[in-house]
Amino acid sequence: MLLSMPLHAITEVYGEAGLRERLLLELETFPEPEREQLTEALDLAARLHADDRRVREPYLNHLLRVAIRIIKYYGVRDVDVLTAALLHDAVEDHPGELAGLASGTHAELTDAAIAELARRFGARVAELVHSVTNPEYDPLRDRHEQYRAHVAASLERDPWARVIKVSDFTDNGVGVVHTTLDKAVRAATKYRPLVPKLRELVGRPDTPLSIAAKDHIMDQLDLAEERFAAILDD
Repeated sequence: MLLSMPLHAITEVYGEAGLRERLLLELETFPEPEREQLTEALDLAARLHADDRRVREPYLNHLLRVAIRIIKYYGVRDVDVLTAALLHDAVEDHPGELAGLASGTHAELTDAAIAELARRFGARVAELVHSVTNPEYDPLRDRHEQYRAHVAASLERDPWARVIKVSDFTDNGVGVVHTTLDKAVRAATKYRPLVPKLRELVGRPDTPLSIAAKDHIMDQLDLAEERFAAILDD
C-alpha cells in the first residue's frame, strides 16, 4: 500500500517510519552496493538532523520525500543523485557536525563539510550537494533575492543539481499547504518568483529527465503557483 500512496499522505498517516519504509521498498531493486551507499547516506542524514523539525514533523521527513520523489516520479536511479538528495541540507544546516569541527568561519566549515562528503561518498556527491547549498548571505541585501540568484546560477552550470532542487522545491512549494499560515506566507513569498526560472531550466534539453518526468514537474509547478496565489493574493 505504501508504494501507491502520495508522499504527504504517508507522512500524515505513518510519519517518519512510513517514509523510511517507502524508501526501502523503492531501493529493493537497486544493486547491493548502491543500497549500502544510500543506507549510509540516510543514516548520516538522520544523525545530523536528529533534533531538527519542520513545524509539525521531523526534518528527516522532508529529505526522505525529496529522495523518494526523484525515484518514483522522476524515474531517476542514479545513486549519487539520490545520495546527494538525502544529504542536500547537511552542509547548509550542520557543517561543523559533518566536518567534525567545533568552530570556524562559515567558509571554513562549509569547505570542510564538502570535503568530508567527498571522502565518504565521492567528489560527484559532494559537488551536487555544494550546488544546492545556499551561500552565506550579505545582510545588507534582500535575502530572498540572494537565494534566487544563487539557485539560478548554480543550476545553470549543474543539470543534475536541477533534479534535486526541483524535488526540494516541490516539497516546499506544493507542500506549502501542510504548514502553518505564517510559514506558508513566508514560503510563498520566497518561492513564487522562482517558478518561471525552474520552468525554463527543467525544460532545457540538457536537463537529464524524461519527457514524462518533465511534464510531471511542470504540473507540480502549476500547482505550486496556484497555492502561492491562494496564499498571497486572496
